[in-house]
Amino acid sequence: MLTHIITPADARARKATPLKASMLAMLLCAPVATFAQVAVQDGNLTPQLTATQSQAATLVADRVTIGGGNTLIAEGSVEVYYQGNRLTAARIQYDPTNETMLITGPIRMIDATGRADILADSASIDQDMQNGILNGARLVLARELQLAANQMERRDGRYSVLDTVVASSCQICATDPTPLWEIRARRVTHDQVTRQLYFEKAQFRAFGVPLAYLPAVKMPDPTVERMSGFLAPVFRSSSLLGTGISLPYFITMGDSRDLTVTPSITTQDGYTLGLRYREAYRTGRLDWEGAVTRDEEYDDDTRGYLFADGSFELPRGYTLGVQLRTVSDDAYLVDYDISDEERLWSGITLERVKADRLVWGRVGYTHSIRDGEDNGTQPALAGDLQLSRSYGLAGGIAHLDWDVHAHRRASDIDGDLGRDVVRYGFEAGLSRNWLLPSGVLVNATGLVNADFYDIHSDSRYDSTIARVAPTAAITLRYPLVRQTGSAAEVLEPIAQIVWSRRTLPEVPNEDSTLVEFDEGNLFSLTRYPGEDARERGIRANLGLSWTRQDASGYSLGLTAGRVIKADDLGQFGTSTGLTGRSSDWLVASHLTMSSGLILSNRALIDDNFSLARDEMRISYTKDDTSLSLGYLWMEADQIEDRDEPISEILLDTSFPLTANWNGSVDTRYDLYTEGAATAALGVEYVNECISLDLSLSRRFTSSSSVDPETSLGISIELAGFGAGAQGTAQTCTR
Repeated sequence: MLTHIITPADARARKATPLKASMLAMLLCAPVATFAQVAVQDGNLTPQLTATQSQAATLVADRVTIGGGNTLIAEGSVEVYYQGNRLTAARIQYDPTNETMLITGPIRMIDATGRADILADSASIDQDMQNGILNGARLVLARELQLAANQMERRDGRYSVLDTVVASSCQICATDPTPLWEIRARRVTHDQVTRQLYFEKAQFRAFGVPLAYLPAVKMPDPTVERMSGFLAPVFRSSSLLGTGISLPYFITMGDSRDLTVTPSITTQDGYTLGLRYREAYRTGRLDWEGAVTRDEEYDDDTRGYLFADGSFELPRGYTLGVQLRTVSDDAYLVDYDISDEERLWSGITLERVKADRLVWGRVGYTHSIRDGEDNGTQPALAGDLQLSRSYGLAGGIAHLDWDVHAHRRASDIDGDLGRDVVRYGFEAGLSRNWLLPSGVLVNATGLVNADFYDIHSDSRYDSTIARVAPTAAITLRYPLVRQTGSAAEVLEPIAQIVWSRRTLPEVPNEDSTLVEFDEGNLFSLTRYPGEDARERGIRANLGLSWTRQDASGYSLGLTAGRVIKADDLGQFGTSTGLTGRSSDWLVASHLTMSSGLILSNRALIDDNFSLARDEMRISYTKDDTSLSLGYLWMEADQIEDRDEPISEILLDTSFPLTANWNGSVDTRYDLYTEGAATAALGVEYVNECISLDLSLSRRFTSSSSVDPETSLGISIELAGFGAGAQGTAQTCTR
């Protein structure tokens, strides 16, 4: 029902003259109760809405005339609004007797949801814009998929039925009217409620060439985020497994559950069925993922894997985590490009974190697929529990920590290969700061560690060992600040004296075999990462840091320091830089630019300027370009079970090639052995209607379970069906 008639000409002619609702009712032969008063004030018409008026329509036009039979004719920039729907046209002729509108285009109709946009040359439609015929119509869904037809019929405000249809999400230019891909169909029905597209007698074309005929097919429109159906296929060719295809099928199981079934087949008689199940709960979620495979690589034996991850919120702020990792053989995850994990941990975790306390625990089993590791002699079954509290005490901060650790090996061999251990630990500490009048910041820290060990299957140690390790430290900092123009500089010398016992009862070291000396632990009371080993003796940690922060957006930092010990107690390996009475010099620097460039370097340099360890990283990120380049050098170290030095370059970069093409390079090259460990190249093409991803990778290294392999992957996805990854629209060039 047309109720508000607003014309600019009337607004200019009838300034400050009210139009009564009864006058509009007489013009349109409609009940007076459905209309409201429309007032014209200073050239603006302001409708005064009533309760019933929200169900009525509003018409805006340059000219409105009344013809024979009370026919209303609106011309010039005509707009009609009804229940959130909007229609624009050049001319509308409304027949109140038949309650129909004859519309002359160009016509544009936008539904209340904003998801559908209809364009047409002419139309005959009812007054509610729910039913009618549109000629020369084009339906645009979510500004992604367009369907052009000779004629479109609107039914019940829900269905749009198009005859002789061309559908595509590609940009169609006048200079090149053939899209990259299109679907031609005898009929297409769009269900606005279920948001489905039903194609009848469809033909898929690429570059105008017919490739496939589909008698009937159903697809989601671009607004659908989640529904059952096939996902984009993935093609992969491997020198080990042959050429294959994977075709995932997604199944919705309500609002909180779904299942993805992925069958795969390869040319070397490889068959895989992959499954992924996800479920969300009110207080958490649980994901299952796995596959079963039969291939020639293992003489048609059944292979597979099963992963599960869950997280759940419990009362009183606790979080429960669940993880499962199991695989049939050591090479399966690498062969099928599933995961790079080498130690698969399965178990449960429980934690609660607050400002002044921590509860953390976990128990589980670790299965190693790393070459050279025997699960029978590894501490596979292990559990940990840690309780921490902090308090304000004597003007400082005190803390209490309790922890329990236990692990068990399946082997009964006496010694390292069969040892089982339970450790009970306690730590109490107090730290306080003072600021002296000279600006020197003083920190005093004291702590006591007490551990009790219960050891089995290792005759080299007593079955029970108790130890107490007190530690005290004084730290002096003297920060100096200077403002130079738009930059601020901070120079801070730091000196720390640490005392610990020279000797402690010898216990098996299971969790502190790898030590890294860096700027993060230069002023730590112990540089061991675990609890089994503790740094001993009197030592001085000395360092100097300098930073410059410029308002233009760049920052520069430098840290240098070393450790001087009263005695060399032979605790560390040669590659750590901590051997001898004086450690190597630790030199770390970083540069951050507003352009997105970041440079960092960390080196351990001895008094003869020889490098024990060096790590350099360069990263750059801007727009679509990213670069990460790293170099690592580490000396050989028998304590860390490294017979040869490591000298590696790592490169990971992605960059645009053209407006639609992107490339990527990823490699790890061993300079010591003069060979690459891995290398990968990627090329991606993305525009408004298609996404094409090509990848080529090579694994050069081999082991007893993993062979060198070359893989080629191809993934193609058409835009416009479902709310997947959005392409980059390109404009037509003329």
